[in-house]
Amino acid sequence: MNRIIKAGLVQAAIGQDVEANKTLLAEQIRACHKQGAELVVLQELHNSLYFCQTEDVSAFNLAETIPGPSTSFYGALAKELCILLVCSLFEKRATGLYHNTAVVFEKDGSIAGKYRKMHIPDDPAYYEKFYFTPGDLGFKPIETSIGKLGVLVCWDQWYPEAARMMALQGADILIYPTAIGWDNNDMKDEKIRQQNAWIISQRAHAVANGLFVLTVNRVGYEADPSGQTDGIQFWGNSFAAGPQGEILCQASSDKPEILLADIDLTRSENVRRWWPFLRDRRIDAYDLSKRFLDEE
Repeated sequence: MNRIIKAGLVQAAIGQDVEANKTLLAEQIRACHKQGAELVVLQELHNSLYFCQTEDVSAFNLAETIPGPSTSFYGALAKELCILLVCSLFEKRATGLYHNTAVVFEKDGSIAGKYRKMHIPDDPAYYEKFYFTPGDLGFKPIETSIGKLGVLVCWDQWYPEAARMMALQGADILIYPTAIGWDNNDMKDEKIRQQNAWIISQRAHAVANGLFVLTVNRVGYEADPSGQTDGIQFWGNSFAAGPQGEILCQASSDKPEILLADIDLTRSENVRRWWPFLRDRRIDAYDLSKRFLDEE
């Protein structure tokens, strides 16, 4: 029997008003549902502007507990539409302890599971180490009524180990809520290289693990509140890729869009039979427990 899941990807431009953003996202989620989506994925930290461009203690006021107001809002929406919904929230675990957390809602509105971002960047305009404690839930797929979702977040998408760990624990789909864009001072050629590297890396995860990949990025310009940089032009290009790296759908680089993709899990099964990478792995010869393998 075919196991086909219609997935909706919401690429949005976000403003300063959190409640207005949530209302906008709800409309886009509904639009995906009207087109048949039973799984909808939102971008990273979608409730607000990307506050990590600066180190500002007042930004911690954006954080919420899980469960909390946003999980109630999105959970109710998932229940109303009877869909799986993947959200990305700024989690307040305790005073002074915060995470960048993806939450998966089941069709009945309950929380199926969550994933705390494991790899935390610290670069100009991406000062995430100031805000987020690295995740402690591991690379564990979230069990849902449509299969196991290997949810990772943004910077995680550059690490083949993260995708492989999800695959080895039975993930049916890899999902990456994302917030990545250009420094406007970079030359055009450099911007193209960065964007292509981002796409290639995730398509490679699809190939190496024989899985579908869903990546949802922000879009639009967001200014640096401090004025120290020219802000970030988020490059959009949200996409879905098949288990051989084929692009199933892809958004533009400059406007909000919703995408729909058919995820045929029987295709993943077939590709893994043709290309049995998991079978031929030399687990006896790998040692990845060190930061760097110095010469002896």
